[in-house]
Amino acid sequence: MPAVALLVFREVLEAALIISIICAATRGVPGRAARVVGGIGLGVAGALLIALGADFIAQLASGAGQDIFNAAVLLLAVLMIGWHVIWMSSHGRELAKHMSSVGSAVKQGSSSLNLLLTVVALAVLREGSEVVLFLFGMSASGISAVQMAGGIALGICGGAALGFALYLGLLHIPINYFFTVTNIMLVLLAAGLASTAAGYLVQSDLLPALGSQIWDTARLLSDDSALGKTLSVLIGYKSAPAGIQLAFYFTTLALLIAGMLWQQRNVMPTSRSSSAAGDTLPKAQP
Repeated sequence: MPAVALLVFREVLEAALIISIICAATRGVPGRAARVVGGIGLGVAGALLIALGADFIAQLASGAGQDIFNAAVLLLAVLMIGWHVIWMSSHGRELAKHMSSVGSAVKQGSSSLNLLLTVVALAVLREGSEVVLFLFGMSASGISAVQMAGGIALGICGGAALGFALYLGLLHIPINYFFTVTNIMLVLLAAGLASTAAGYLVQSDLLPALGSQIWDTARLLSDDSALGKTLSVLIGYKSAPAGIQLAFYFTTLALLIAGMLWQQRNVMPTSRSSSAAGDTLPKAQP
């Protein structure tokens, strides 16, 4: 049971952290809960389907199908997160000032919101499919149903609890800084996912490693530990990254930061002109 609990805990923790950041980033949006629950449900359903077709997927692309599938899911999530971050860079101040009318404000960028919440389904899909495949393997080794159920329950509760703790911590951030902090977290999350995707593509021989281990900090903090897994999601930590993973990480960071700055520059002239127009309007007579 401890092995099952640890395995489920690690995978649930990664998905829970991603969901927590996304829930915090969409704070106050009407209908958010229904979309998140729907995303989790779709992810679980997709994970079961992926597990059923695991042999077929693994045999694709000369046996590299699973790695390519994982990389594709991660890169799709990076694109969705990036779109939302760039949109939020020009609307975060509006939302911070007008949280009471956040529904109408976000409605203007509903496509961005829908894309971001789809990341919930992708996160659950990837982690859930890995959990199901591992559990199928363990069940074949002779573990009892009671031990399996107990390990799954402990793993889910532990991972979900840490994710919820992160969410509660984010909610205590003052609203003036809230969207800035969540945007930064989403940028780091996207960079980490891009780096992980690069690792899968290296494993499938579709990308050169550009150095198999630029450094190795596994003795200090292993990727498989709870803290290592948490930092992997939050800031993209890798104990022994390949050169191509670092290239993907910093390229994603640079592109998203450049996109945010470009969006802010485009919004500033519009905001100034609107403010100037407001100053020239005639005042109402008493």
